[in-house]
Amino acid sequence: MLYTRNNLNCAEPVVEHNNSLNVNFNTQKKTVWLIHGYRPMGSTPSWLQKFLRILLNKEDMNVVVVDWNRGATTFIYSRAVKNTRIVAESLSGHIQNLLKHGASLDNFHFIGVSLGAHISGLIGKIFHGQLGRITGLDPAGPEFSGKPSESRLDYTDAKFVDVIHSDANGLGIQEPLGHIDFYPNGGNKQPGCPKSIFSGIEFIKCDHQRAVHLFLASLETNCSFITFPCHSYEDYKTSLCADCDSFKEKSCPRLGYQAELWKGILKERMERRHFRTTAFLDTSGTYPFCTYYFVLSIIVLDRTMKYGNISFTLLNHLGMVEKPRLYEKNKPFYKLQEVKILAEFFSDVVNISSIGLKYFQSSNLQCSTCEYRIHSLMLKSLTYPERPPICRYNFVVKEKEEVFLNPGTCIPKKI
Repeated sequence: MLYTRNNLNCAEPVVEHNNSLNVNFNTQKKTVWLIHGYRPMGSTPSWLQKFLRILLNKEDMNVVVVDWNRGATTFIYSRAVKNTRIVAESLSGHIQNLLKHGASLDNFHFIGVSLGAHISGLIGKIFHGQLGRITGLDPAGPEFSGKPSESRLDYTDAKFVDVIHSDANGLGIQEPLGHIDFYPNGGNKQPGCPKSIFSGIEFIKCDHQRAVHLFLASLETNCSFITFPCHSYEDYKTSLCADCDSFKEKSCPRLGYQAELWKGILKERMERRHFRTTAFLDTSGTYPFCTYYFVLSIIVLDRTMKYGNISFTLLNHLGMVEKPRLYEKNKPFYKLQEVKILAEFFSDVVNISSIGLKYFQSSNLQCSTCEYRIHSLMLKSLTYPERPPICRYNFVVKEKEEVFLNPGTCIPKKI
């Protein structure tokens, strides 16, 4: 079913009965293919109309909705899984027809939800990985977990494959499948979703569908879903992946529609080092799920700090205090070695008037009278890397005593 800006509210067939191409299909423009997943009750996906509207509002493109409800509507899940191959083969015939009319595989972006992600992968295999892009939105896990790449979505199925995992321990899949795999909130339990089976169907599908709504928020809003490439969610939560220096001037990859901007460097990482990129972030529990990341970099002058914790708050220009969620454990503060602490705020703090800093020494080394000399402190927005960082130099902190610092312009490091 074809939708364009010329027929936003009423679908038309992509190819007419006389085998001519629909007049609204422009072979020179991008074509997004939307493929839904398992529909045991046969209902239309609740997100479909919104997805169409947002895509066509974002860009003048062709949107093709693949309605395979007859194959997806069954209480026997394994039957729907078998039908994915039939759908892929059927679709490949339609795609061959489009190519004869001058369309290009490179302009095709498949967005597959759950089983739809694996259908996209199967189509990619038929066309030997020449599709432009596949986005997998919480690809289905049951009957696909642990299976060989030939039978499910894989990074070889398109020139760029990005995947969002939001229910990896439930209806989704845990394994990384793409050039980049995003795991919001660790990829499992999503904030704002029901925690009790008594919530009914929402308890079952909320985590699974969060991948769809995060992708929609990346299209519809100004949310910058910055993510942190890391080996594990546990490493991410202790600030071990607080910078994205290996991504050069592009900084940290972003989840959602913009992920393609990192296509070149992600493919290079895959080809040169066979290195799958797994990336993590945390979100809020309500649409559009935005949060804002900063990194606090500290260099100390003393050897005596050893292991401890830093906590900090920000004061905006109105004097309102913003408290972050900090990602850290006891850290070794060695002399003149930089320590980075990742922090997440639920509100963006633009005009920072003061930084409240507090240091806690680990329990067996406490010293209430000790003073610790800090060489430098730098605070930088990771969500908006274009903003200049702010700094403070040469000051003293006492244990458990909050000090408020007025930051200023950073002095460039000497090379």
